[in-house]
Amino acid sequence: MEIVVGTKKWSSWSLRPWLAIKHTGQPFDETLVELRHAERSTAEILKHSPSGMVPALKDGDLVLWDSLAICEYLNERYPDAKLWPHDPTLRALGRAAASEMHSGFASLRGECPMKLDTRVTVDISEATQKDVRRIVALWGELLAKSGGPFLLGPWSIADAYYTPVATRFRSYGIHPSDYGDTGPAGEYCQRLLQAPEYLEWEKAALA
Repeated sequence: MEIVVGTKKWSSWSLRPWLAIKHTGQPFDETLVELRHAERSTAEILKHSPSGMVPALKDGDLVLWDSLAICEYLNERYPDAKLWPHDPTLRALGRAAASEMHSGFASLRGECPMKLDTRVTVDISEATQKDVRRIVALWGELLAKSGGPFLLGPWSIADAYYTPVATRFRSYGIHPSDYGDTGPAGEYCQRLLQAPEYLEWEKAALA
């Protein structure tokens, strides 16, 4: 199995399925494509992904080119890894949360792109503040329902989807406590950034 990822300090979409495949415990090959080189990057990605975008997962003759589809495939391919919880209610809520991140929060993603080498404090727009409030509320609701330490209890694909958000909060000086958090969301944010799998990615990204 091979996963094709983009520049690690920037590619939030690559980070998500990479974390999922790490959590399966299965061996895999990794191919890194440097982004932001216009035609050269696209041409290199097209060797691996029909969409011309990363990430891509290759497993035998199968090629998947969407991060959420990759995560769901890994869940089905390696059920013992329990990338989604057994409880159907938590699993459904987790899928809804991951899908909301996958298709939403455009203002946060556009205004505060993932930059692991950045530490600044910015004044974010009202639209981005709205996104942050929603994320903080969502984290709090899921943590309260599951009991933590991650969104659905044990680590899951939902946490893979919000790890890049935690990096954004850190990079741009966004504090959950300023957006309605009484502690659990901020602690969860730090927990994501201290996870061994994430730290392995970050170390490679900043090398």
